[in-house]
Amino acid sequence: MSRPIVLAASLVIACATRGPPPPTADPREQVAASERAFAKTMADRDHAAFTSFLSEEAVFLSASGPLRGKAKVAAAWRRLFEGEHAPFSWEPDTVEVLSSGSLALTGGPVRDPSGRLVGRFSSVWRLEAPGRWRIVFDHGCDVCEEGKR
Repeated sequence: MSRPIVLAASLVIACATRGPPPPTADPREQVAASERAFAKTMADRDHAAFTSFLSEEAVFLSASGPLRGKAKVAAAWRRLFEGEHAPFSWEPDTVEVLSSGSLALTGGPVRDPSGRLVGRFSSVWRLEAPGRWRIVFDHGCDVCEEGKR
């Protein structure tokens, strides 16, 4: 075998073995992992990482009206990343994915810093290029007083 062919074959093998681990085949697991990583951005106080999970078309529903677009959502949420401690945390307890594997819904509890249940969230995720789940819709709501006990 000539030297260039051996070198090319070595590079192909090296690239194939050093790349990122293959994603799980289960889209529900992919979306759940994305939601948990998204929530970790708040715990880590990492606004830039938070923003990376937003679709360019993201719409976050809020009491003052919808926030439309990645830039507006990121700007409105920036204040929640100020300070040493996260003002709340969340985690998915519901994950559903369309059979097409391109759109998903997550939902779950929102807790204050002491762990007390203060709300629930629901988010719609879309699989975008290059194989990355991003949020297109998000809505949170307070729990009623009975649900907080």
